[in-house]
Amino acid sequence: MSRPPMPPFSYETAVEKVRLAEDGWNTRNAAKVALAYTVDTHWRNRAEFATNRQEAQAFLERKWNKEHEYRLIKELWAFTGNRIAVRYAYEYRDDSGQWFRAYGNENWLFADNGLMSNRHASINEMPITEAERLFHWPIGRRPDGHASLSDLGL
Repeated sequence: MSRPPMPPFSYETAVEKVRLAEDGWNTRNAAKVALAYTVDTHWRNRAEFATNRQEAQAFLERKWNKEHEYRLIKELWAFTGNRIAVRYAYEYRDDSGQWFRAYGNENWLFADNGLMSNRHASINEMPITEAERLFHWPIGRRPDGHASLSDLGL
């Protein structure tokens, strides 16, 4: 199994890889998203750890069962060889209807076949009002013309 683009990354392929990851996560399809990771992937997401693809998928299922109307924007921060660093923000509401915006950074390491073998995420979130929301596209892929994080001042 492979997942193009593969390392070593150029600027263009790193940007493409970031957008493909964003698009996948915006589907909120944990089984599909998990296929982008090696079977022995290692994750750190806040204080939670995953040591294989199954644990990563279970994490995503729990996440998206709690985070309703989830919308995510990722942006390339840096890249070299088989590594990519991104910054991102996402918005969601919880079961009580409270909206949140989360800000984070991720460091990614890729296997030669383009699957992600390591994902280290640091995330902070804050409650926002519905009027403060910035991500309003229909659930799913962010439209191509939508503002980036930099365009939004995030």
